[in-house]
Amino acid sequence: MKVWLQKMKWEEVEKALDRSGNVAIIPVGSTEQHGKHLPLGTDSFNAIGLANDAAQRTGAVVTPPIWFGWSPHHMWLPGTITLRPEILTELVVDVCKSLAHHGFKKIVIINGHRRANLPPLQQAAAKVQDETDASVTLLDPYPMSEKIRRELNIPEIGHGDEMETSHMLFLHPELVEMEKAVKYVPPQRKEISDVWFPHRPPTGKELEERKEISGGAGVYPADATSEKGEKLHKALVDDIVELIEDLKKK
Repeated sequence: MKVWLQKMKWEEVEKALDRSGNVAIIPVGSTEQHGKHLPLGTDSFNAIGLANDAAQRTGAVVTPPIWFGWSPHHMWLPGTITLRPEILTELVVDVCKSLAHHGFKKIVIINGHRRANLPPLQQAAAKVQDETDASVTLLDPYPMSEKIRRELNIPEIGHGDEMETSHMLFLHPELVEMEKAVKYVPPQRKEISDVWFPHRPPTGKELEERKEISGGAGVYPADATSEKGEKLHKALVDDIVELIEDLKKK
């Protein structure tokens, strides 16, 4: 079954409207450094993998991925590409409005870039719902995975961490270099850490030191395994499928 919009002819899209229950999925990620062991497209690859497998089970249509996010805090290492938050918002708004115009009235956004992308995506979702008759559901795999992460004993959030690394080992093991992953324990955070904002780019000695840390803030990436990634992935896909099947009934 074809689920990717860019692989369809327009007549196939027309037929897919009924099959999908008018549901379209937009995978959104980033292109940014993820340490020495993971590729820059990690966030996008993870969102794409979830979208594809959920669509195969539900008949939903998946749009071409949005490979770029809000990543100014990772511009300190080569390869990172960042969008201004307002550009990301308007890009997603235009994609959603195009989908709604063609009859995809139930839009699901899968955010692979965690907290950084959430404010622009939340604004986009609100604007689309204000200006069209489409509904927009914004999913973030990190909070969705809390239960399975506890079961797998995966630590709290980091960057290029055990969760992201395990997911990539399952989806794209050929892109992961585990021999370069380090076991890094981050310093104790203050309570204010619950309020997120882009980190100050490192300079001088701090820059050289952080280059040696997987992802700059990775938590235990060396403990990642493909088996953990598979269980994580399947649990997330199950939840996304359940949500899409509910949307199709409305």
